[in-house]
Amino acid sequence: MASIDPLWPRAGDWPTPQPGDGPADVALVGIPTWRTSLSPTNAHATPAAVRDALRRYSFESPLRIVDVGDLTEVDQIRAIEAELLIALGGDNSATVPVALGRGARGLVTLDAHHDLRDGVSNGSPVRQLIEAGLSGTRVVQVGIEPFANSRAYAQRAADYGITVITRDELRRRPIDDAIAEALAIASDGDGPVHVDLDVDVCDRSVAPACPASIPGGLSAIELRAAARAAGAHPSVTSIDIVEVDATADAPDGRTVRLAALCVLEIIAGRQLR
Repeated sequence: MASIDPLWPRAGDWPTPQPGDGPADVALVGIPTWRTSLSPTNAHATPAAVRDALRRYSFESPLRIVDVGDLTEVDQIRAIEAELLIALGGDNSATVPVALGRGARGLVTLDAHHDLRDGVSNGSPVRQLIEAGLSGTRVVQVGIEPFANSRAYAQRAADYGITVITRDELRRRPIDDAIAEALAIASDGDGPVHVDLDVDVCDRSVAPACPASIPGGLSAIELRAAARAAGAHPSVTSIDIVEVDATADAPDGRTVRLAALCVLEIIAGRQLR
């Protein structure tokens, strides 16, 4: 059990919204998707694990923050009254109900993969959103690893008009610069924009609980910086954190703890608006 110190307030344990409360500044929601994952996963266990990990950190905010529990349906997401929604996956299929529920007109993904596969799975959310009406010219994919994607899907991204910033490009430019460019393209002067933080964009040493993470990805501090930048952008109305299987984490819980820190970075960014 964590120690109790009134001078060291802990993150998490945010209240459930009540009727008549009005819109929150930030709402946390769990999206425990996993059944259509291409890799064996228990990602549905992750929202609860991240909520537990939040209590490891101290965080104070003047914002009104609520936790609406776990949901999965587009209409449920649409009914959440909050300026900014933070969704805890689940696998990457969680991106679809959140982006649709928030009416996203632009999309930024931090991901090793294009997620443009046919069918319905955690490998297809970007294609599904484009087929639902999202313009490919307002989609930016940051951190794409060419060795983790086929030529056919790279061509599909080009055909859709998606802007792609590869991992190799990120070796030569700061993550803040790349995210600023991505958000400018996705927002196109207005919102709403959804940001997908697929934690497998990180190096496998940082994110061992991500089934598809590989060596050579982003560092933990780069993902945290991207999360804060997304939270600070006025056009961003929803952000998901996905592809973490809490049951497959390292003994020190590093991946789940990184996901929890991304939640706090997003809220810290929202305070800068």
